[in-house]
Amino acid sequence: MAQFEEVSQKSKLHPKPEGLTLQYGTAGFRTQAKHLDHIMFRMGLLATLRSKKTKSTIGVMVTASHNPEEDNGVKLIDPMGEMVTATWEGYATQLANAEQDSLLKELKVVIEKEEIDMSEPASVYVGKDTRPSSASLSHAVLDGVSSLGGKTHDYGLVTTPQLHYMVCCCNTHGSYGSPTVEGYYQKLSQAFLQLTQNVPNRTDDQKRLLVDGANGIGALKMREMEPFLRSELQVVLSNDGSSGKLNHMCGADYVKVQQKAPQGMNMGVGERCCSFDGDADRIVYYYTDSKGCFHLLDGDKIATLISTYLKELLTQAGLNLQVAVVQTAYANGSSTRYLEDVMKVAVCCTKTGVKHLHHAAQEYDIGVYFEANGHGTVLFSKAAQKQIQELVKDPNTNDEKKRAVKLLESTINLINQTVGAAISDMLVIEAVLAIRGMSVQDWDTIYTDLPNRQLKVTVSDRRVIDTTDAERKAVTPAGLQDAIDSLVKKYKNARSFVRPSGTEDVVRVYAEADTQESADSLAHEVSLAVYRLAGGVGDEPKPLH
Repeated sequence: MAQFEEVSQKSKLHPKPEGLTLQYGTAGFRTQAKHLDHIMFRMGLLATLRSKKTKSTIGVMVTASHNPEEDNGVKLIDPMGEMVTATWEGYATQLANAEQDSLLKELKVVIEKEEIDMSEPASVYVGKDTRPSSASLSHAVLDGVSSLGGKTHDYGLVTTPQLHYMVCCCNTHGSYGSPTVEGYYQKLSQAFLQLTQNVPNRTDDQKRLLVDGANGIGALKMREMEPFLRSELQVVLSNDGSSGKLNHMCGADYVKVQQKAPQGMNMGVGERCCSFDGDADRIVYYYTDSKGCFHLLDGDKIATLISTYLKELLTQAGLNLQVAVVQTAYANGSSTRYLEDVMKVAVCCTKTGVKHLHHAAQEYDIGVYFEANGHGTVLFSKAAQKQIQELVKDPNTNDEKKRAVKLLESTINLINQTVGAAISDMLVIEAVLAIRGMSVQDWDTIYTDLPNRQLKVTVSDRRVIDTTDAERKAVTPAGLQDAIDSLVKKYKNARSFVRPSGTEDVVRVYAEADTQESADSLAHEVSLAVYRLAGGVGDEPKPLH
């Protein structure tokens, strides 16, 4: 087996530290960069096999997203730009954890199970973020691909969503767009300019947006894209990577978790601001009011803005297509009530994790999904896109309908349907606010979030807790759900749920109620119930006040 001879030789240059085990999760592999060289080489091997199996180009992105700069990670991208399937996540874990002398054996297991024809050609696209470790780690991926005779295209520094887009463009033979960074900027900017040309008399203030680039790849790509936007969006970029550290006291995750503005951004009162995360696949918006109070507009607010805009356009265009918003149990109860009761938009709840949301969104004509952390996008079914395109071409469409359907067409072109994309989502939000003549304050007051609190309880074994109903009800241990139900009844507009963490032995507790004090108190009482009924370790949870 000459083809495995090269794998055998090259894998010695990327040895696995003995005893190290890692799990391929929602975000791929992610840990300290110094432990990842062998993983990268092996993911190069796996991507090559996946390419031969699917007879398509596969992507490998080297990034650890919102993690600290010392970390790194890797994720595989399937042919349509989506995340790799669950079965292959399993292969990734097996391959990553095989000791050095059993690597070939594990490789052959995948080849036999999947009946891969090794004479098929393979094509792999590779991208990386700006971390210091990304250059050498992406080189290890390239080594893995070449040792199985695969062809690579190294895109170098790109955002995660850009690589997803490239893979999709390649496998749809250009019908989704041109698989170059410039092609990406051209497609998005053209759609954005078409949307905003419908808005008369936008002032410079309305075009001005403060952007926190998290000192990461998003800042770099935003700079590259600026000329394409022809001053229709005037970006004031901070945390652009020239001096600060990646994700340190900045970026979408920091802003969402700390509920405060990033360092290094000079915000005026009421100015519209947004933050990307480290690999630019999440975005959150925010502003401060005249009293100095910080207001966050997270994924729930983004999903609400976009879905209500789409629903209005569909009505104006006379199109009978269903818009649905896919949420997780973490979505604020106010957003769910507003969507269902006021806007009459269908809401579907699914398990936490982007792939669950993406999958559920595919079931609708138009599926809008955003996690509260700001990761999300909009999916348009093939049938919905066809109806919209036919109406654009129909000479009998009246002016009002024509305007609405053209806006829909440009919106589809502006959205990166493969995955959540901060730059694309930002342009959609900016266009929607402009078209509807809304300020960030108008958007914020669509509904008021219920006060909420998240806590975690350390337990000896997280598997004790099993949930159902999209993680909103605990099935085990016995008595826990009854305890939660009776605690919730004590408070107004309240709800609470618990779910095991996907990565560590802790149970996450979420509670919301009509006041912050009630939400805090409910979260504490539920934490105590978890501690007592699900094998808590260490000290009993203390009250927050």
